[in-house]
Amino acid sequence: MEVTLSTIPFNRPVTAGTEFEYIQQTIKNMDLSGDGAITKQCHALLEEILSVPKVLLTTSCTHALEMAALLLNIKPGDEVIVPSFTFVSTINAFILRGAQPVFIDIRPDTLNLNEEKLESLITPRTKAIVPVHYAGVACEMDAILEIAGRYGIPVVEDNAHGLFAKYKGKYLGTFGCLATQSFHETKNFTCGEGGALLINDPQYIERAEIIREKGTNRTRFYRGQIDKYTWVDIGSSYLPSGILAAFLYAQLESRQQIQSKRQQIWEYYYENLKDWAPEYGIRLPIVPEYCDQAYHMFYVLLPSLEKRQALIAHLKAQGIYSVFHYLPLHLSDMGREFGGKEGDCLVTEDVSDRLLRLPFYNDMTEADQARVVASIKKFF
Repeated sequence: MEVTLSTIPFNRPVTAGTEFEYIQQTIKNMDLSGDGAITKQCHALLEEILSVPKVLLTTSCTHALEMAALLLNIKPGDEVIVPSFTFVSTINAFILRGAQPVFIDIRPDTLNLNEEKLESLITPRTKAIVPVHYAGVACEMDAILEIAGRYGIPVVEDNAHGLFAKYKGKYLGTFGCLATQSFHETKNFTCGEGGALLINDPQYIERAEIIREKGTNRTRFYRGQIDKYTWVDIGSSYLPSGILAAFLYAQLESRQQIQSKRQQIWEYYYENLKDWAPEYGIRLPIVPEYCDQAYHMFYVLLPSLEKRQALIAHLKAQGIYSVFHYLPLHLSDMGREFGGKEGDCLVTEDVSDRLLRLPFYNDMTEADQARVVASIKKFF
């Protein structure tokens, strides 16, 4: 009798255990709209762990980035330095305010913003630097902050991949004046769609609350600081529902269990590929010793685009789904409209053609990982 192997997806959202209990309680308490009790519990938990003055949940990391652009008063003609190797939300938030993107190349080791190229891209119009902690491995924040500090430029960390990761013992998301998190279903901790704005500079807190509440001072009203609320600034509706916050709180409560499992998955891939990979011109992730990573993903760099595409097809034929990302932003249709062209970010252009992400999700079994590894080796 022929045995049919089950499909191994690239990603699969997984509950931590108490999501439905918290959702049921939230519904029972009629705590459905934003900023109720369960949302405040999420805020308090993250503020305590990360030692951040203020955390505000948002409907997505994209919206947290949009709030950052509003808080920094980004205006038409301002320049924002951002890696070309990132998801489009990182720069879209600033483009919406009229900013000009200045795409910076990445380091060949960590695939993070190349800090050695940063200072040469700064002009009098530079109004923000947005490092992205790719794969939950820290950018070189000491150098980035030193350069930004000399020029008086705010740093906004896009930490979509890196919640609870550290750089030299300090949590990512706590270096810039602002930082953003993602709780999309592909992230370590999820509520389907969601995000958070981390505010490390207290001067932004009050205005952030106003922007998040449609430009009104409603939050101050609910705290009893004023007897009525009104429209006082620009803003939008960035509050997630209590149901999403309830799901997220259960995930955050289980953070140690989730991270421990993801570390096991990452280390299995690494240990079972590290001695074999160099023989076939394959490079595995590089994590500096002073970086405690988030174990967000596991990728391999293939020798060529052709090998990458062939391996994707081979794995798919085995019922194993893998993906690539990102296409260089400076070479996208929009990127070219802003002046991007071939050769601007050589490492990004090279890596984008060769990177492949392997299946990775919180309840992935060792048996499924063994299938993935065996299928890769069989291909070569």
